[in-house]
This record gives sequence, C-alpha cells and structure tokens, in this order.
Amino acid sequence: MILAIETSTNICSVSFQDDGGEIFEKRTERKGSHSELLFLFIRELMQEHGFKIEDLDAVLVSSGPGSYTGLRIAASAIKGLLFGMKVDIFAGNTLAGFAQAAGYGTVHAVINARRKHLYHQQFEKGDRLTPTTDSAILELLEINELLGEGDQIIGTGIDRLNEEIGSKLIILEESNISATNLIHLFNSPSGDEFFQQTTAEELESNYLSSSQVNNTKVK
Repeated sequence: MILAIETSTNICSVSFQDDGGEIFEKRTERKGSHSELLFLFIRELMQEHGFKIEDLDAVLVSSGPGSYTGLRIAASAIKGLLFGMKVDIFAGNTLAGFAQAAGYGTVHAVINARRKHLYHQQFEKGDRLTPTTDSAILELLEINELLGEGDQIIGTGIDRLNEEIGSKLIILEESNISATNLIHLFNSPSGDEFFQQTTAEELESNYLSSSQVNNTKVK
C-alpha cells in the first residue's frame, strides 16, 4: 500500500494505492488550503479504506521544486506522521511527477516562479520517462525558445508564455497535477530515477535555490 502527497503548487492532492493496486484520491485546487486540508484528506482516506500509517509499504512526497509554503507543509506532515515508524519514505521530483501524466513525446513541466521565471524541466516520454534537461529556474524567454510545435506542457504559469508559441503546444489541464501521478511514476520502469529514499528525520524539500537539481537514484 502506498500513500502519496502533492502540495508543490496551489493544488493539494493525496492519493492512496491499496493492496489490489486501485488508487483513490482526495484533491482540491483551492489556494492556501494545504495546512487546512492535508491532514483531513489523509484521515479521510484512512477511514474510508481501513488502513493505518504503519500498514503502508511506502509514502511518497513531492519534494520540489515548487511553492516554499506547500513543500514545507508536506515535509512537516511527513515528519509528524512517520517519526519513529518503520515505513519507507521516498522524496520525488515534482516536475517528473507532472510529466508522468503526459502521453508519448516531448514534455515540458513548469511551475510558476517569481517575477519573469518558471521552474522548468524537459522530458521525453515513451515506455520510460527520461529527463533531457535538469530542473532549473529559467526566464520566460528562455523557455519559449525550448518549446517545439506539438510539444506537451503541464504545470502552472503556462499562460505567462508567448501566446503564439503556446497555441502550437499540447497543453495539459491543471487537473492532471495529482499525487496519483507520483504513484504511477514510482511504479514505472523509470521510477528509481526520480525518487530518493529518506527518513522522516532527514526529509528536506528541494526549493531549487540553485539553477540545477541532482535527481539521486533510490539506494
């Protein structure tokens, strides 16, 4: 059984995979609701599906890049829920989680950042999800230059990109941003490329203070 948490944007999503592989989700796009609803969603899933935290095989958390507040709330929740418990914890690349929702082809995952910037990472999606750039904070003009006709794009802040270029892209709705995709990515052939095993005590979010991120394989 797996529990996954996605709070890197205004979206707060918690998903649970049961022993049979079926996935259930609690989700809201209400801005500023993470601290109010995260524990409520977890508790509702536990009550509806009859499991306890210690029953879980793994807990996945979207660990950045993204909103400082959202990532901090998720990390704090994990520390509180799993401190001292023998449950495997995996911190996942947020942008890879977004890209997992796309179809085959070139995928750009983005998150709104400050001023004239977005968090960005490019992937190729086939039977495996393969990063073709590092996670980085890029200016809007730089991202515009990376976008090709027919490329897919998912995330937040897409409306800030060049309108003419945007019309040539396949834009995935924000409804595709979900903790469920973290579970799909974790279970996929490329899952170990995007998750780092950690502990409640050592879990740290990646706020992307530098221009690149090292996606460490699971040990």
